Amino acid sequence: MSRKLKIGIFGGSFDPPHIGHLLIAEVTRITLGLQKVYLVPAYRPPHKAGNHPSTAQDRLTMARLSVRGNRHLKVSDIELKRRGVSYTVDTVKAFRRQFPDADLFLILGEDSLKQFHLWRSPAGILKEVTLAVYRRPGSRARAMAIAPSKVTWIEGPLMNLSSSDIRAMIGKKRDIKYLVREHVRRFIVRRHLYGA
Repeated sequence: MSRKLKIGIFGGSFDPPHIGHLLIAEVTRITLGLQKVYLVPAYRPPHKAGNHPSTAQDRLTMARLSVRGNRHLKVSDIELKRRGVSYTVDTVKAFRRQFPDADLFLILGEDSLKQFHLWRSPAGILKEVTLAVYRRPGSRARAMAIAPSKVTWIEGPLMNLSSSDIRAMIGKKRDIKYLVREHVRRFIVRRHLYGA
């Protein structure tokens, strides 16, 4: 008897994807026993519409370079193919169509959980997935107005690192070695992204 498929969905700008993203994906995968975690670069995030230093194709390529060598981490181009503003509810419904019988987990940070009620159709999202919320160390936030069965808390190390920090470092000609995968660092230099 085969065990039920468990899939993680991890969306974001990934502008650029960094070691912190990979840490969250891998710790969540191990904690929940997921067979796969899909990084899903947004074509145009609702909260950052039209404000990208790199192209959507650049971010997709960097995400693919980031997961290279880890057979459990994959990249989905679903939001780039759909184009337009990338709403999570549309993405999780598409994953549900692709994996009709799987347990789907939407991976997000605790900061995102606090804004979840402002997202487009939170109820529509929760109909398809369980939230896998990566906790900040020492934090004890609660998922307001979300059934406890629809939230799984993930405990693990967290790097105080953001894509905007990395872009700023590159703009100041500071080295980002070990903050992103080496393939990603080389791609950034080759494409002269973020002022590199």
